[in-house]
Amino acid sequence: MAARHLYVHLPFCSSRCGYCDFVTVVGRRAEHGGYVEALLRELELERTLLADPLESVYLGGGTPTLTERGALEHLLDALPPATEVTVEANPETVTPGLASLLAGRATRVSLGAQTFSPALLETLGRVASPDDVRAAVYALRDAGIDNISLDLIYGIPGQEPADLARDLAEAVALEPEHISAYELEAKPGTRFTHAHGAELERQADSMESYFERVVETLTSAGFRWYETANFCRSPELVGGRDLRAGHNLGYWLGRDYLGLGVGAVSTIESRRWRNTPSLARYVSSLAGRKRPPREVEELSRDVRVTERVMLGLRLDEPLPLAPLEHALDPVELERFAKLGLVELGVVPDRRAEGGDPGTLTLTRRGRFVGGGLTARLLA
Repeated sequence: MAARHLYVHLPFCSSRCGYCDFVTVVGRRAEHGGYVEALLRELELERTLLADPLESVYLGGGTPTLTERGALEHLLDALPPATEVTVEANPETVTPGLASLLAGRATRVSLGAQTFSPALLETLGRVASPDDVRAAVYALRDAGIDNISLDLIYGIPGQEPADLARDLAEAVALEPEHISAYELEAKPGTRFTHAHGAELERQADSMESYFERVVETLTSAGFRWYETANFCRSPELVGGRDLRAGHNLGYWLGRDYLGLGVGAVSTIESRRWRNTPSLARYVSSLAGRKRPPREVEELSRDVRVTERVMLGLRLDEPLPLAPLEHALDPVELERFAKLGLVELGVVPDRRAEGGDPGTLTLTRRGRFVGGGLTARLLA
């Protein structure tokens, strides 16, 4: 089966955030055009792996909207068409001119707001101010973009419950179609953990209450809690539009995807590969029309099934258990069902005919337990 989801990595940033562990490079504006040409050569080499048309294209980073304007426009015009085209953007990069460039080429823009507190933005090392976030949203709206997502982070060193409440209120007031709210993850050994280690430990004790506040606030404001950290406007409030992030939904549903770019990951059937994280090696390989160096992993059936359960149970929709039931612990499954943490469903007209095991869904209570519950369910 050809992949219907395409990820494109644009690694360029104006600075590197202390908590970030993505493959990024700072500046190098003179290299943007050459990198885009390398991306398009990789696309040419891998084009047969993609379906036509695609369901989604996602430009992530890095800061895709920091890419030199002509190179970004060339890339967007050269990529295969897709139902959903998302471009990540840092608010300070969004001008009326950039918004006009994206309009008609992107169907969705994901803005990294993170927080509306100037002090906490400084802690994170973010350049954009709260006013930059608002100005970016207004510019995108003026350009006709009607699907905007805001990213928020909670558990920031120095953050208090009142700060999170203000962040959520500010985000909702901007009326985005989608909000992602993530727990801050600072990788061990980074300069961020060295600088804020004690405070990060204190924040860890508050994560559960922060998570509950995020869910309660956003669902009360008319957002659908469709994935553990992701919320979209409820369809009945937006004329029936499905505003879930289609690209990420492909990951959570276990679909195949192709990743282009330095450090990008692809999963096609039983193979997963990661491109070299070296920008120089990536570009030089493709300049010679050769695939970049890659780490390749063969995925066993058990690995694919385990991933399907772990990712599928992050969603608010039932997970079909066929052919996953052998991976689940039946004793734990029954225990969690009695505790009201999971729901087992029957597929209509299927159980009697073919012994269909039905579906599994985490209840609202179960979703707050989340990954810990899922780990116990996996045999």
